Amino acid sequence: MSEMLVLVDLNDCRTGICEKLETHRKGLLHRAFSLFVFDGDMLLIQKRAAGKYHSGGLWANSCCSHPRDGEKLEDAIYRRLKEETGIDGESCRMREAGSFVYRAEFHGGMTEYEYDHVFIGEYHGEFSRNPEEAEEMKFVKVEEIAEDVEKNPSKYAPWFITALPIAIAGRKDGI
Repeated sequence: MSEMLVLVDLNDCRTGICEKLETHRKGLLHRAFSLFVFDGDMLLIQKRAAGKYHSGGLWANSCCSHPRDGEKLEDAIYRRLKEETGIDGESCRMREAGSFVYRAEFHGGMTEYEYDHVFIGEYHGEFSRNPEEAEEMKFVKVEEIAEDVEKNPSKYAPWFITALPIAIAGRKDGI
């Protein structure tokens, strides 16, 4: 069964639905989320699986995805957190730190045009990488990753470059 994405306008109001690959081929604006899991001054990042339809092999935040049609955003973030990292929502409560819209074109005619909600949470414990989603996952110092993103942006997924400062600023308000 194909995954249907929620299409939105620039105010994040639902305008319809469209199949995932078609949405990305046509470059349609859709709802997405990026999760940032912190452990003190460390951030859990993942290297996207090489087989992903875009951005394979690039580093990104702890987890990112799209809510399903009819699924509450809060339910979607905890579903994907568990599926991608093995982290249970009861152990890592998330809160929204902000949102942004971005557009990026990739090889193969794919375009990401997302209204991306950035969530942050604090977690102390083990994680388990989903090999279909990530080829590597690790905790890194927030200061070091922020510096490396600035120096080597081509190593990182385009949304991560924009979302990281939002997540860091959101932590100042407390998680």
